Amino acid sequence: MISKWISSIIKDPLLHFLVLGAGLFFMYSAMDKSDEAATQRIVVDHNQALRLAEQFRRTWMRPPTHQELENMAQEFVKEEILYREALALGLDQDDLVIRRRLRQKMEFISSDLVEPKAPSESELQAYFDANREKYRLPDRYSLQHVYLDPNKTSSDVSRTAEELLRRLNRNPDLSPDPTSVGDFTLLPYQVDALTVHEVANIFGQAFANGITDAPVDQWSGPYASSFGLHLVRILDRETGQIPAMAGIRRVIEREWTAEHRNAANDAYYQKVRSRYDVEIRLPEPANNTLAMR
Repeated sequence: MISKWISSIIKDPLLHFLVLGAGLFFMYSAMDKSDEAATQRIVVDHNQALRLAEQFRRTWMRPPTHQELENMAQEFVKEEILYREALALGLDQDDLVIRRRLRQKMEFISSDLVEPKAPSESELQAYFDANREKYRLPDRYSLQHVYLDPNKTSSDVSRTAEELLRRLNRNPDLSPDPTSVGDFTLLPYQVDALTVHEVANIFGQAFANGITDAPVDQWSGPYASSFGLHLVRILDRETGQIPAMAGIRRVIEREWTAEHRNAANDAYYQKVRSRYDVEIRLPEPANNTLAMR
């Protein structure tokens, strides 16, 4: 009787299903454990040790001792473990710093992939011809000035400057020596062949901007600076020339390469972007609180 009951149970399809399910469960459990063990394994082998030693040598200009190499290996293991744990927790997601770092790495990779070939002489010449004004040297100014100190003038310093300007232009031979005309200053009485930037370093940007349209060989002004007012005579204005290409060839080649690299990087990005379905939804301007601020 009992043997028949056992025989019937053994032949029951439900038992077969339960046994098969249990077998699959244990099999997948074993596979998961083996996969987990594989992901938890960290090996610092001979090649990795050599890489660590080379990093040390480049930094300290000598090979590491055995103890130093051991410390570096332990730091490598610590970094790898914490890196994996951070990934497991999803800490790499929605992190602006990590996103930008990965973007930067991709841009470095794309730059290596699309590095332009060296330009030919005709390509450089064509680039130079199309951008000639970009390489024009700045104008240079030689000038004299008379300084008027607002703290040493009892009357309106602007009116004093206008009266002195008329005197100087009526008598071009009148010496504008600071000891006899105008007030004393430690600023140089005359400067020669300076660019606007160099003039601004001495007298200030407002003064430099004012003299760019000043007449040559004639007193004009007054021009304000942080020191006071100045009357100026432009002795010479040298118009900046465009140098010959041979003199700035390295600059042109560097900028040609940068321009073509940027174009190639953009083409690479557009090619990659074409594989994505991009949808951008922006609020209407009237509903954009950022635009209303």
